[in-house]
Amino acid sequence: MTDTSECPSGDGPAGGVTPHLCVADAAAAIDFYARAFGATEVMRLPGPDGRLMHASVLLNGAMVMLNDEYPEMGGLGPKARGGTSVTLHLHVPDVDAAVARAVEAGARLVMPVEDMFWGDRYGLVEDPFGHQWSLATPVRAVSAADLAEAVAKMGG
Repeated sequence: MTDTSECPSGDGPAGGVTPHLCVADAAAAIDFYARAFGATEVMRLPGPDGRLMHASVLLNGAMVMLNDEYPEMGGLGPKARGGTSVTLHLHVPDVDAAVARAVEAGARLVMPVEDMFWGDRYGLVEDPFGHQWSLATPVRAVSAADLAEAVAKMGG
């Protein structure tokens, strides 16, 4: 059973998985996510020192929470940690336009958009705060057998 009650923070329904990003400048990240991905700001909660203790945006129909770095509490973004092991994935109607928009807004192109063996047109960018975003548009259906065959052909 899924809990559809409101979160105590007022960020929206409870349940599911919600990414929570730590960044060096959460206010700038909110602006970037709006320009690059069409995110809509939901709320900001600044702390006494002006850093954002909590903020949230609605992005591609999902809530994304974020906050400024708090190194004194172990809260560091990917750049301070030397990289990230997480990629956030967005399905979009036009991946070529979406990646171009993200790069124009300040993202770094990591992997140019191309048709992939699993059936998506796919590209990868890194936002100015060190988080990686994969963007994809499905272009063809691929069966499980065809996927297995493609992977087997890769070798290694």
